[in-house]
Amino acid sequence: MELFSYFRSTAAYRVRIALGLKDLEHDIVPVNLVSGEQRSEDYLSRNPQGLVPALALDSGETLGQSTAILEWLEEAHPYPSLYPQELLEKAKHRALCQHIACDIHPLNNLRVLRYLGDTLKLEKTQVDAWYAHWIQRGFTAIEKTIGGFDDAYSLGQNPGMIEAFLIPQVFNAYRFNVDLSLFPNIVAMDKRCQTLPAFAKAHPSRQSDTPQEERS
Repeated sequence: MELFSYFRSTAAYRVRIALGLKDLEHDIVPVNLVSGEQRSEDYLSRNPQGLVPALALDSGETLGQSTAILEWLEEAHPYPSLYPQELLEKAKHRALCQHIACDIHPLNNLRVLRYLGDTLKLEKTQVDAWYAHWIQRGFTAIEKTIGGFDDAYSLGQNPGMIEAFLIPQVFNAYRFNVDLSLFPNIVAMDKRCQTLPAFAKAHPSRQSDTPQEERS
């Protein structure tokens, strides 16, 4: 498989984590969102939505949209599962993932931030305040939920889909200097995950297209 990815894309980051947790072999194909490679004729022929990530399968088919990719991975490669097996608990985990993917991430992605700055001419401090507002509002529900976990991770002693969605969003919060002091459970979860190979390998600083100044 080939994952078309951008090192700082939250959506691509979550797919990189899931591929690592499932120990699935894949190659990373960088797509530079800043320079507009996602709008090139070659990329659009593969993914007409012009977004990352896209996952090219061995069959020749290409999947777009991170949530669809992750659900396909879970169904096509069910072991290890990234969801609990009990149906009600699985639905609760999916709900939290959708909260991140639908209620937090879209308000703070590159297209939105560029529109705020380039088109609406907001100052950087205003754009940063917008970003922090939606992160902090969204993280409030997550903080309460993961504080109720009995063990270290959402699946007991193992991370799952919740961590795959959450950790990239935490990375972006740090990148925009969002105050996370009100979210100690989220901060602790992030620290635990960063010690695991799947998360370390998927980190933006470990990607081949990461600019040298952002490697740390």
